[in-house]
Amino acid sequence: QGQLVESGGGLVQPGGSLRLSCTASEIRFSYTGMGWYRQAPGKQRELVAEISSGGSSNYYGSVRHRFTISKDNAKNTMYLQMNVLEPEDTGVYYCNTRPSTLTINGRPYWGRGTQVTVSS
Repeated sequence: QGQLVESGGGLVQPGGSLRLSCTASEIRFSYTGMGWYRQAPGKQRELVAEISSGGSSNYYGSVRHRFTISKDNAKNTMYLQMNVLEPEDTGVYYCNTRPSTLTINGRPYWGRGTQVTVSS
């Protein structure tokens, strides 16, 4: 199974933008569906966007029309462009495979994630 590495998070004011990146050492994004997940403080992790191996995308919840998921197969990197950020977008963002998330030795595998904080 591949190691997932998320980056690009930070502190941003409401209305601002961030771009998150996800790389994987052994997963080829050209062959695998991928998703961005968010875990807000005190809440369960939820799927916010997904992209198929062919490049089609779906968005969930309040991020529709504000977030854009994309990938560069040559760089094996996935992105999440987040615009018009709201305090409710605060959380740790993770990438993982879709439709099923990774397991290693029968246990769910998640990377470390990247923290996004939207606050004035």
